Amino acid sequence: MRKNSMWQRMCKAVGRTASTVVFLSGVVGATIALTPLQTQAQSNSIEAVTSSQLGATTVLRIQFKTPLKAPPAGFTVNNPPRVALDFVDTENRLTGALPEFAQGDVRSVAIVQAGGRSRVVLNLKRPQTYATEIDGNALLVKLDPVVPAAPATAAAPITLPSRTDAPAVVAGAALRDLDFRRGKDNEGRIVVELSDPQVGVDVRQQGQTIVVDFMRAKLPDNLRRRLDVADFGTPVKSVRTFQQGDNTRMVIEPQGLWEHNAYQSDTTFVVEVKPIKEDPTKLIQGSRQGYKGERLSLNFQNVDVRALLQVIADFTNLNIVTSDSVAGSLTLRLKDVPWDQALDIILQSKGLDMRKNGNVMLIAPREELATKEKLELEARQQITEIEPVRTEIFQMNYQKAENVAKLLGDTKQGVLSKRGSAVFDARTNKLFVQDVPGKLEEVRRLIGQIDVAVRQVLIEARIVEADDRFSRNLGVRLGFNDVSSSVYRTVSVIDPVTNATSTVNVPVYGAGSRVPGGYGSLSGNLRGVADVSSQTGSSIEGTNAQGLGRLTALENTNFVNLPAAAISGANPASFAISLFGSSLTRFLNLELSALEADQRGKVISSPRVLTADQAKATIEQGTELPFQQATSSGATSISFRKASLRLEVTPQITPEGAVILDVSVNRDAVGQLTSAGFAIDTRQVKTQVLVENGGTVVIGGIYEQFERNRVNKVPLLGDVPWLGNAFRNTQRTNDRTELLVFLTPRVVTDTALAR
Repeated sequence: MRKNSMWQRMCKAVGRTASTVVFLSGVVGATIALTPLQTQAQSNSIEAVTSSQLGATTVLRIQFKTPLKAPPAGFTVNNPPRVALDFVDTENRLTGALPEFAQGDVRSVAIVQAGGRSRVVLNLKRPQTYATEIDGNALLVKLDPVVPAAPATAAAPITLPSRTDAPAVVAGAALRDLDFRRGKDNEGRIVVELSDPQVGVDVRQQGQTIVVDFMRAKLPDNLRRRLDVADFGTPVKSVRTFQQGDNTRMVIEPQGLWEHNAYQSDTTFVVEVKPIKEDPTKLIQGSRQGYKGERLSLNFQNVDVRALLQVIADFTNLNIVTSDSVAGSLTLRLKDVPWDQALDIILQSKGLDMRKNGNVMLIAPREELATKEKLELEARQQITEIEPVRTEIFQMNYQKAENVAKLLGDTKQGVLSKRGSAVFDARTNKLFVQDVPGKLEEVRRLIGQIDVAVRQVLIEARIVEADDRFSRNLGVRLGFNDVSSSVYRTVSVIDPVTNATSTVNVPVYGAGSRVPGGYGSLSGNLRGVADVSSQTGSSIEGTNAQGLGRLTALENTNFVNLPAAAISGANPASFAISLFGSSLTRFLNLELSALEADQRGKVISSPRVLTADQAKATIEQGTELPFQQATSSGATSISFRKASLRLEVTPQITPEGAVILDVSVNRDAVGQLTSAGFAIDTRQVKTQVLVENGGTVVIGGIYEQFERNRVNKVPLLGDVPWLGNAFRNTQRTNDRTELLVFLTPRVVTDTALAR
């Protein structure tokens, strides 16, 4: 009936006979594509669909043959706004076109049947929340518009449409599993297993990607990953899943020409991406960015533009208001194109444009609309200049009122009008804004976006410095003495009892000679003579000594004196041997000394710092060393330099929950002592890295190895094989040091702060 009446009105408008071919076909633009209707019998069936309006609530009544056992599974789509309900083991018995819904927010209803189930798709005028209720043999679907959050100082997050046949927030909702499969027609299927079938799902296309948001659903750590599925031969190139606030977001990146659909069965949600072969006869290929209206076909010759607009108005149920300046005729032939594309073609061909307000569309020449809008803007500007101003007080909770006042007062931003002003009170952290009501509303929205709690990041750095030091020293001392050619020392001694003075000649040779008795004082040539009555046996140099008892001569003839050097204050071990003749007049002394040291150490520094997102933090520990510095007057002054461990970091939290770190790590140590002061050994790493939340990354490492071999020897004799070891000493050093810097950022949640 609808097509016949439309045919009659159209023929009457264009003044043509029935031989003019006009064919209008609507194709339901549902997100979910199903196979053609099957005719096999099912246990239940859809008998009728009616609609009613109760205030702002739209009630859709779906009549069935037998009562439903349980509410149907379904999901919502935001762009375009739709609600899909699945009825298992149910067939569609509605014949003819579905009734039109003039009232409420339901634009149209589409019912398709496939695989033993029927799907009811509600095409909405705006996003809605829905609730289902079983009433006898009928199912009541109550649709309510999404109510935006009331304006406040701190803006509340916008809640996307979700299922309301269960509680709005499903406690403990989460994703259990994520899988990718390849279909028989080379389509890519992303299969998501949900913990609860009532989880709200929002599927939309953003540019060349598909974005799926699971409302209030947690994502386990093992599913936070990026799947590279390009090798499967499907249009899907990658699937990335991450946590974004309280929701879980899945971003699907297809390639080439493709179209997608989504469906849910109990707790299994499937997104299917199908490849599309390019058809040169179609203006819009697959799901590329284009027109979304129901399709129609038009074939006119020299038809009046107003009549064409009337045909489109009858097809779309829109109210079209045409300006008096719209005139002329048009010849066109369009086959199976969206109605909004057909309207755009008509408007462009005649230099027209449109403005839509609700379900009313105004069509006029572009110049006329532009002139009208310009006059409206000028009038609005004049009203703004004479409109009375108001003052509103904003309490800043997380931002400083001074900073917000500077932002609003910036002339380059243009937030306030010419008559507007913003002042602040630092004591109460309040902001006073005076402006026209329209600008105050913009200021309220701006403050709601920036006056929010900033997430914090705990950064832990581990600086590991390990060293392995090895040293080995070998030496020898070789001496010879002949008693017959000993050197004598003349020593004058004084008896402590009688005070009598006498002279004693002390021979000096390798075994030593003692002066018997105890004496109050000694004088004379005491070079090479030692006091053996004391524990130390210290050498005496000079001409006088008091209170000495026994003496011994120390002087020896050593023609090879290359002992092993000490290492870190440790003296080498020695082995000595003396060879002498039967008359005890000649001595040959040989002393071997050796020392080997192996040192291993590890120094671990672990500075930690907590800071807000995108706020620089610094932590430092160390000492300050003095050094002399010349002044301009020529004098010297004492200045200080730091030798410290320093961590400077600026974190930035990404939408995926990872952390970008601008980090600088300094590890300084006290070096050698110079004439001007201590030198400072510095080690520094400065870089920018991206780290997942709780992950650890090595940002730098320094490895040093120092090897040195030193040989002291007697010329010529030290080079003789084997025998040359008695005429030289060797020192070998092999030191290795390694420095590693580890970073671990953790995003601090409210729960962690509460602990």
